Amino acid sequence: MEITYLGHSAFKIEADGKIIFLDPWLGGPASPMTVDSVDDADICLVTHDHGDHGYSEAVEICKKTGAYFVAINELALKAKSAGVENVHTLNIGGSIDINGVVVTLVQAFHSCKIGSPTGFIIQLDSGTVYHAGDTGIFYDMKLFGDMYDIDIAMLPIGSYYTMSIKQASKATSLIRPKAVIPMHYNTFPVIETDPEEFRKLVSKESPESKVEVFDIGDTRDIAL
Repeated sequence: MEITYLGHSAFKIEADGKIIFLDPWLGGPASPMTVDSVDDADICLVTHDHGDHGYSEAVEICKKTGAYFVAINELALKAKSAGVENVHTLNIGGSIDINGVVVTLVQAFHSCKIGSPTGFIIQLDSGTVYHAGDTGIFYDMKLFGDMYDIDIAMLPIGSYYTMSIKQASKATSLIRPKAVIPMHYNTFPVIETDPEEFRKLVSKESPESKVEVFDIGDTRDIAL
């Protein structure tokens, strides 16, 4: 499974012949990509409607490539009204199989204007990924780990708007992924933090989970 970190909470996953974008805020600070540089995509997942999570970019990517736009019902309907052809209007707990990629919408604890904040669990033949979206910690994360045997968790660590390093480390112990990728930090002064502190804490609390710290633009093949 090849993962590229596009900054903030944005990722590109390439696995099993599919290309998946998560919260593709390609207009963000130091983003290594623009919508114009996206040549192909199969699925775009958007956790909520805040501007730093790529709703607008996802709409443009889907129009350009024919990719599926997946989000909570109200936000997905907005994308459909904006001209996106392939749309899935999930709600919390719902799943959809998109050509062999099973996407499940799960809760997150945050805020938004349209619908509700969410996370995604993505099941591929190569492994299972949990993108938590913007959220504080909640104990049901343990259920996600129990039910889906998550290989890679993408967790916010920047505090102020989301989990702190301490909360994200505890969340890692609940989910028990093989690998955890910190996100949503150092984009703005108010969420500046040191991912190496997260690595140290996880190594003590959840030594079975490897912390993968990405620089923006890094592409890494994570062996599962």
